[in-house]
Amino acid sequence: MGWGSFVAMGDSFTEGMDDAYPDGTYRGWADLVAARLAVEAGPDFGYANLAIRGRLLDQVLAEQVEPALAMRPELISFAAGGNDVLRRKADPAALIARIDPVIGRMRAAGADVILFRFADVAAMLPGQRLVGPRAAVLNDGAKRLADKHGAHLVDLHGDDTFHNPALWSTDRLHLSEAGHRRVAAHVLGALGVEVDAEWLLAPPMPPPAPWLSARGADLRWAGQYLAPWLKRRLTGASSGDLVTAKRPALAPVPTAEKG
Repeated sequence: MGWGSFVAMGDSFTEGMDDAYPDGTYRGWADLVAARLAVEAGPDFGYANLAIRGRLLDQVLAEQVEPALAMRPELISFAAGGNDVLRRKADPAALIARIDPVIGRMRAAGADVILFRFADVAAMLPGQRLVGPRAAVLNDGAKRLADKHGAHLVDLHGDDTFHNPALWSTDRLHLSEAGHRRVAAHVLGALGVEVDAEWLLAPPMPPPAPWLSARGADLRWAGQYLAPWLKRRLTGASSGDLVTAKRPALAPVPTAEKG
């Protein structure tokens, strides 16, 4: 089955951080998927990406659902809630309950929907014993929603290769270029579209660092990434406050992106 239009919704995962184009904007798995779908569909294929870094679930629902439905796309990807479960008071079951009717609306509008079981980012972060259980509830809920609404489920959590730090950015939260290519391969596989085998290649797993070296890396990471994140939480700021959607309307995929 082919699709003539694709709208991607969500946060930094779908915006494409940290897979940078030469101009400093982000590509990511959704751009890669769109380029492949455009080859299948031809020049009339339309792609929009509404995702903005830092968005919580309620922001995604308030800001992106109506614009996405108004475009009447044939395919929608929905990936949100990951930023919520990083917060101590998050209720992942309540997140799933809010997502449920939205996926129902998308399916009723005639769109095929892509949902995700997220990769185990908690293993890369401090406090994984707190974040991990909340992420598991979110992932299990995504599977239930996919089964209920007949959505395509992309099971990144079931891929142990994502335990390789080389698939993640230096901030330990966002994917690297190799990570995004692997996600794109999983999405295309779930859609039944031929996958470039190179996208599934992963760099070798780095050897374990000596304890002292690892703790030093943890301290540098905390100063460079964790401290600014905590400051934003305390001040109510977001990394996406001054960011707008990179592709707010359906448009053709440029030839350069298809190559």
